[in-house]
Amino acid sequence: QVYLVESGGGLVQAGGSLRLACAASGRTISSYAMGWFRQAPGKDREFVAAINYNGANTYYGDFVKGRFAIARDNANGTVWLQMNSLEPEDTAVYYCAGDVHDYSKYYVSYWGQGTQVTVSS
Repeated sequence: QVYLVESGGGLVQAGGSLRLACAASGRTISSYAMGWFRQAPGKDREFVAAINYNGANTYYGDFVKGRFAIARDNANGTVWLQMNSLEPEDTAVYYCAGDVHDYSKYYVSYWGQGTQVTVSS
């Protein structure tokens, strides 16, 4: 079992930045692809970013457009999401995801509880 705890969410003005962190405990995450998803009120949970097991490859949702960056530190069991040039449309609860496949919410083995990101205009 892998336990995931997100931090770093909050309120930021449009154009600002936030850095989300995901701390993993339990089993090591070093063999898993990790990712971030988000869910806005009334909308489906959508893929934001993923990183393969050793950090060599990263993947992003189309809406990211170079604004976000995902990274990981397997030694410390941590995954980050650096978010720049935030827009009000980025307002959502952001979830850390463990053992991600096919960039799909249906193929995630572990979820964190989520952290709220609110971007004001």
